[in-house]
Amino acid sequence: MCPFSGLLQFFILLITLLLVCHAVVVNSFKVTFNPNATKIKMYEHAVVEYKIEPEGSSSEYILYSENPNVASLDKEYLISNMQGKFNISGNFLGKTVVSVRDRNSPKKIADGVNVTVVRKKRPIDIAFTASVVILISILYVNFGCAMNWGDFKGILKKPVGPAIGLFGHFFIMPLLSYSLGLLLFPNNHEMQLGLFFTGVSPAGGASNVWAVLLEGNLNLSVSMTAASTIAAFGFMPLWIFTLGRVIFQNAKLEVPYTHITEYVSALVIPLGIGYLIQRYFKNIAQFMTRIIKGFSSLLILFIIVFAIVTNLYLFKLFSWQIILAGMGIPWVGYLAGYLLAKLMGRNAADCLTIAIEVGTQNTGIAIFLLRMALPEPEGDLTTIAPVAVAVLTPFPLLFIYFVKKIRTRFYHSHMKLSTDENIKTDQNSNSHAKPAQLQIAP
Repeated sequence: MCPFSGLLQFFILLITLLLVCHAVVVNSFKVTFNPNATKIKMYEHAVVEYKIEPEGSSSEYILYSENPNVASLDKEYLISNMQGKFNISGNFLGKTVVSVRDRNSPKKIADGVNVTVVRKKRPIDIAFTASVVILISILYVNFGCAMNWGDFKGILKKPVGPAIGLFGHFFIMPLLSYSLGLLLFPNNHEMQLGLFFTGVSPAGGASNVWAVLLEGNLNLSVSMTAASTIAAFGFMPLWIFTLGRVIFQNAKLEVPYTHITEYVSALVIPLGIGYLIQRYFKNIAQFMTRIIKGFSSLLILFIIVFAIVTNLYLFKLFSWQIILAGMGIPWVGYLAGYLLAKLMGRNAADCLTIAIEVGTQNTGIAIFLLRMALPEPEGDLTTIAPVAVAVLTPFPLLFIYFVKKIRTRFYHSHMKLSTDENIKTDQNSNSHAKPAQLQIAP
């Protein structure tokens, strides 16, 4: 027998005993937290108490956040006492866990506190919503003053344009948003839902503003927006409870009928006021009509800037997929609407108007739906989809607007130059003609 075999067996037995003792100590280690789950608003903090069992443990432990971008401790918190408390701060929307590890090892040895960070209701959100509602209401009074109500009645009698808009809004756009969601976010059902809710929403009020700025057909634009919003009462439930269920089987979804009714009222009442002003106060109506383009331009600029500032925190989530989805829904909608209008033989102004109507979604309704249907923070996180669509919707329209401005300025400059040259030519002709007459006269 080897003289070292007994010593080898002793060392093996010793190592085995040490491993068993370590396992017993680790398994007996326990940290309890009060509370064991907490919900924090962004940029605020919560206090959590802890207690280590068994008491008298000689090891040192560290508390840490598994996702410090969502919520973090002031630093990696070293537990020096058997009980105590620590602060955790909410940094961004989402969920994370505060866990426990040994000071000398990165391996987690115990789960800790489940932390959910939600959006804080800020005064700027209320101010943005209130100011947009007031300004758009004033603008719709302007529309009521500027509209040709005789043409409006004609559109309602032969609603070819509104019919194209309804087909684009409630057949093309839902299928487009559903397909983009599956393609760009195959494993993210919440983002699919965010895009889909954007696609099934009716036309947005901004479409009427752009119809004015780009010299489209305002009467057609308003009639299409009204038809789309009213049709949403039927089409939104149809899509939400069919394809919407496929995307997110467990969502308890309700259609915001009250919100849509409020939007219809906000559309119809100011138009009615504008109609009364046009009929009974013609001087005021003429003034309101003259300022409509300037007011529309300021409103669009205000909404774009204020919306970006208000939702600036969401831009942290922007990825190439979200940017592509934000471009895809409205931009493809513009193209589809324009082609449909061309196929139906509409004139250039109507084609432009229909394209704008089909591509412009009411992202406000989509955001409302998501926040109502999903718990926090998922409801807020998925609003990145309609926010991306809202931010990227105006770019093609802005391009057309600036091209029109440049062409108009160049055309007027060219016409003025041609007119000046013609005047000089006429003057030269007259100056040569007069001496001839004077010579002949005697």
